Amino acid sequence: MAKRIYFKDLVIWEDADYVLINKPPFISTLEDRNDPYNILEMARDTIPEAQVGHRLDKETSGILAIAKNPEAYRHLSIQFENREVRKEYHAVSDGIHDFRDLAAGERILKLSNGTVRIDRKGKEAETIFNTLHAYRRHTFIRCEPITGRMHQIRIHLAHRKASISGDPLYGGKPFYLSDIKHNYSLGKWQEEQPLIKRLALHAFSLSFKGMNGSIVEARAEYPKDFRVMLLQLDKNM
Repeated sequence: MAKRIYFKDLVIWEDADYVLINKPPFISTLEDRNDPYNILEMARDTIPEAQVGHRLDKETSGILAIAKNPEAYRHLSIQFENREVRKEYHAVSDGIHDFRDLAAGERILKLSNGTVRIDRKGKEAETIFNTLHAYRRHTFIRCEPITGRMHQIRIHLAHRKASISGDPLYGGKPFYLSDIKHNYSLGKWQEEQPLIKRLALHAFSLSFKGMNGSIVEARAEYPKDFRVMLLQLDKNM
């Protein structure tokens, strides 16, 4: 039986207009017919006028801003439209990559099947990538999306043969401990499971202007699966 998630336990920061939460993986931001509950529903149980300022993919963990009233929502939406909100994501990708302030600017086209592709007919998109650490077979990457297109980080990395680990939709491979650990062995009848059962992407920090003009800035701790993956990468360099 899945452990019940309580909205109050997700809160990182809060004032009269906004609440910032650390969204767990495997829960939708908005309504999802395959999910019994979602972040917006949970928020509205205690904040009737709650509106999410942006979205995270269902499998993606990390920081999410929720406006408590229509005025706060409009204020945040304008900042997103004007690209004034600063977002930082952390990802683990397959392979070794040396990104130094690399500006990915390929246009992104949304497809009818719920995925995207790089296409000159698509919408403008920009992401800045920096390598935080290169391991033997994987790379830990800081991703700063300037725009907010669907699956933007995922497709921009995949386009550079740096697909996010655990993201089969865009070429990512499962992250197995046996791939990085020397002399790894399983029991006779055991089948190895991926160390992280989702794409290795976490929304780490968010920064924007509050209603009074002061800067709202917060970070979201890594969930357990992401922490364990990084720990094993560090141990098995």
